[in-house]
Amino acid sequence: MSLKLYNTLSGRKETFEPLVPETVTMYVCGPTVYNLAHIGNARPVVVFDTLFRLLQTHYDTVTYARNITDIDDKIIAAAREGQRGIESVTEEYTAKFREDMAQLNALPPTLEPQATQNIDAMIALTATLLEKGHAYEAQGHVLFAVESMEDYGKLSKRSLDDMLAGARVEVADYKRHPGDFVLWKPASDEDPGWDSPWGRGRPGWHLECSAMIREHLGDTIDIHGGGRDLIFPHHENEIAQSRCAHGGDYVRYWMHNAYLDIDGEKMSKSLGNFRTVRDLLKSYRGEVLRFALLSAQYRSPLNFSVELLDQAQATLDSLYSTLRDVADVDVDMEVSLVDEPFYHALNDDLNTPVAIAEIHALAKQLHKAAPEDKPGLKGRILAAGNLLGILEQDAVEWLQGNAASGAISAEEVEALIEERLAAKLAKNYARADEVREELLAQGVVLEDSREGTQWKRKSD
Repeated sequence: MSLKLYNTLSGRKETFEPLVPETVTMYVCGPTVYNLAHIGNARPVVVFDTLFRLLQTHYDTVTYARNITDIDDKIIAAAREGQRGIESVTEEYTAKFREDMAQLNALPPTLEPQATQNIDAMIALTATLLEKGHAYEAQGHVLFAVESMEDYGKLSKRSLDDMLAGARVEVADYKRHPGDFVLWKPASDEDPGWDSPWGRGRPGWHLECSAMIREHLGDTIDIHGGGRDLIFPHHENEIAQSRCAHGGDYVRYWMHNAYLDIDGEKMSKSLGNFRTVRDLLKSYRGEVLRFALLSAQYRSPLNFSVELLDQAQATLDSLYSTLRDVADVDVDMEVSLVDEPFYHALNDDLNTPVAIAEIHALAKQLHKAAPEDKPGLKGRILAAGNLLGILEQDAVEWLQGNAASGAISAEEVEALIEERLAAKLAKNYARADEVREELLAQGVVLEDSREGTQWKRKSD
């Protein structure tokens, strides 16, 4: 089965074919580690983690690189504000980023290059651009000359003048053109810096990804991903640097996820709706956040709200309830993915909403299935969950766990269920009903069946 991906560069879905048979290289822009990751940062992590999982079903080798930007103006400012060393800031927030993304069931990338460990590659790239006439020195800076590239702007599909209108470009009198961007900038004695042919300094942000991609993945890679906000200027400038220095395509498939809004508004600190992943994890499990992020196709805008999270929680509870009901059924994992509708959906440009709908359809079939059909259906649901990074926990633990502080314990619930059973056997139905209501008031729902009584905590 072929995989189709929407290529931002061409503006259409294309059948994906790696440059080297059975080998895929993918790079996704990672965090600038000066603060906690917000939920908008998490969307590309979850999207491209899902793609990473899918690619591994197609190809023998998938190398997924996600960088860490550990030198930047914002990092320097955060260190000064906190009266801390640069490394103290970057090490703390790199570790917290990894912890938070792991809570979202994101697999570790194959490679995680850090900017400060690749300075030599950045200096070499800058030198090549100078040598080839695509860069120039000015007042201690080295800048890329955008007018030196004939098709600059091809990714964002705008002319140079259009791109500059309203764009965040640094106005400086030493630039030959307002759109020229910094490859290397001078560093003061107080700030981090490295020796270079142009004096002590540090790299520009755009330069970092181009250099790390070539250093770790080669001149041309298969897939480059990130949020739509990176198309211009970041990814446009990556293309300019890499193609002008080394030729080739640089990236064969560009993929960008759409924006995420909070309660219908763009997320920003000024609006007070800036939600970090770590903060959200205090109220919702990571799998709930992941499911919510996958509920819309990655190229569609997503309105992130409490209602969306509660719906994701309720949906996962329902699916885990289905799996709990067949806990004693052996699972048949001999699943032919090419025959599965959920797999077809994911291969159509990561259509996660359709894939989720197909899991619901399988769950309905499982409820009504004959005993001999249940192992296969259970295996198909788990296979779909594995590709989406969900339904990988023990069903009973999911439904009975995650108790809020001060909530009734599992042992207390079980004791009350035993008391309720004893009351029923003694025909004291009033007490049995009281126990049910007591538990419901404490957020515990009882489910009676011929096999006995099961329970779960309410979604809300």
